[in-house]
Amino acid sequence: MDSERREMTRTAGRRKGPWSQAELERLRRKYGKVPDGVLARELNRSVESVRRIAKKVFKGDPRFGPWTPSEVHNLKEYWGAAELAVIELVLRRDTKDILRKVDELRGSLAMGDWTAEDIQALKRHYGTRTDEDLVVILGRPIREIDAKASEYCLAKDKSFQRRHGSGERVRMPRWRPEDVEKLRMLYPETPNLDIAKQLDRTLKSVVSKAHDLGLKKSPDRLRDMGRENVALRYRRDDPNAELVNDHLIDGSAQA
Repeated sequence: MDSERREMTRTAGRRKGPWSQAELERLRRKYGKVPDGVLARELNRSVESVRRIAKKVFKGDPRFGPWTPSEVHNLKEYWGAAELAVIELVLRRDTKDILRKVDELRGSLAMGDWTAEDIQALKRHYGTRTDEDLVVILGRPIREIDAKASEYCLAKDKSFQRRHGSGERVRMPRWRPEDVEKLRMLYPETPNLDIAKQLDRTLKSVVSKAHDLGLKKSPDRLRDMGRENVALRYRRDDPNAELVNDHLIDGSAQA
């Protein structure tokens, strides 16, 4: 009886009726990249409604033949996060075609310097993807991916470790009082990556703890971050622009 009451309470306030354009756009942007239940809560809709509308949003003629760059990009964004059936729905490609492209990506690994876009993709995906998936997404050998992740103080998310580990609780090192004090001192003016290296913590741990403590970046640091983000977008949008230096993508944008 208690479980029935909880379920009724949980679903009582859910929105019903036509979907707004903003809701549809959010569904299009996030469907498959987060669990259906999470997206349903964000939209205040039922899981059944989310799945039903997703089928309409992504409906279209099946795709065949060569893959476009945007299709490959989308495949990498979904690979390892969404079920194969969802990827089929979103990309409108059949299973054989998708798996064939994944095998192709896995067999054509890049070498050489990492671009700004490569680093951003690493930051987005490293915490929530298996090593095998990361090879497909980033197009790099796993030893190179792990080395770069270590350089940027990245680690697997705790929830990911629980799902893919022994099932036991993942224990993270406690924040000592002296570490907290140093974080308070450094956070307003210092890039998060530099803080993570000084404290021997992950980037996500630094950002999370700063959020818990209510710490803020100084106006000067926020202006610097804004310029860095503009530079990164400029590099991404203009193929003729100069490469953005690695120090511009220091993790501050995650603050």
